[in-house]
Amino acid sequence: MTARSCLSIILAAGLGTRMKSDLPKVMHEIAGLPMVGHVLNALKTAGSERICVVIGPETSALEDFISKQAPDARCHVQHERLGTAHAVLAAKPSLEVDADDVLVLFGDTPLVTPETVAKVRQALADGADLAVLGFETGNPFGYGRLLTENGCLVAIREEKDATEEERRITFCNSGIMGFSGSQALSLLEAIGNDNAKGEYYLTDAVEIANGRGLNVVSVIGSQTETQGINTRAQLASCEADFQDRMRRAAMDNGCTLLAPQTVFFSHDTHLEADVIVEQNVVFGAGVKVASGARIRAFSHLEGAVVGSGSIVGPYARLRPGAVLGADTRVGNFVEVKNATFGAGAKANHLSYIGDASIGAKSNIGAGTITCNYDGFLKHKTEIGEGSFVGSNSTLVAPVNLGDGVFVAAGSVITDDVAQDALAFGRSRQVVREGKAKDLRKRLKAEKDGKS
Repeated sequence: MTARSCLSIILAAGLGTRMKSDLPKVMHEIAGLPMVGHVLNALKTAGSERICVVIGPETSALEDFISKQAPDARCHVQHERLGTAHAVLAAKPSLEVDADDVLVLFGDTPLVTPETVAKVRQALADGADLAVLGFETGNPFGYGRLLTENGCLVAIREEKDATEEERRITFCNSGIMGFSGSQALSLLEAIGNDNAKGEYYLTDAVEIANGRGLNVVSVIGSQTETQGINTRAQLASCEADFQDRMRRAAMDNGCTLLAPQTVFFSHDTHLEADVIVEQNVVFGAGVKVASGARIRAFSHLEGAVVGSGSIVGPYARLRPGAVLGADTRVGNFVEVKNATFGAGAKANHLSYIGDASIGAKSNIGAGTITCNYDGFLKHKTEIGEGSFVGSNSTLVAPVNLGDGVFVAAGSVITDDVAQDALAFGRSRQVVREGKAKDLRKRLKAEKDGKS
């Protein structure tokens, strides 16, 4: 396809919903990203130079999200809900600026891919004045049917208006359309509201275009990627389909998922080749895992970077700002937040490492915590290279441990420790021979007295 300018209009207002939520429907998330964000990403990847979103009144949260996700996108408000064509014309100021292609998509259809958007644009580049995206389904009940003759789309017939023969058609309307830029505004403005609801239906553009002798075609997509969302159950179904897509992509790109159906991805999870992911792992937003790393069972990662050859888990939690260098080890019941681990550093058991820097090849013993918060501010712990922190130690930040430091088990460290120093931060042990027997006797007498 030669270079063509493209205006894309996302309809995010006037969409019926049974979500039972104060949140705008298109702000409900699929894999951690509002569904309208998925559509925005698909359009940007497909090369749409101009994007506008039709929103309803009093949807400031939606408008704020759009401004962050797609700063160049323009929002238009549909003040009355008078049908899909009426919603598109809410963006008339954008339609009045020349474009080769005009695409109309829906904010509650989040699984549409850039490849499918490109197919619609290709149909326009090949000479179509109007292209409608359809899909084949084994159960077409409730969908508008696409009626074709000799490769042209002649009509869209709604279920209630279809004949028995037409109802047997399994090629259905997704709602997504592409218009030639030279025809878009004229076709949209010609749509009337002579129907029982008095609304302006986008699908009427097909009949109008055919009446003008224009070239109207259909493009085949998949039912999965064109599914719309109106209920929580449909949201869950869409999430499942998106997760399957992410799992397949990860494995196709060279990752091993030992139990794929138990691994859950964020929309932006990035795994390099030869990563191994064990059972029941959850990736939150912003995770990158380098080649050769292994994420062990029941771990939860978000906002984290895992270096090559590292092992995380089982039962580990990496929170935002966790950056693990190559060949690091973060083991069972270890939580890491806003902390860096140098190459070969280890925290294998039962530790909290927050707001810290751990030098290369340092070892953090079981039960160690960095006390990073004083109730008002966060403070940093810095540990040099090749240091050893004994089990059950408490590092009270701000504190700096130099290279090669050895901290005795059970220590509370409140002051900086110089390079290669040995630090004890505990009281001396006291042993009183025979006193355990006396203590048990006294405690038993107190218990018997109470009973």
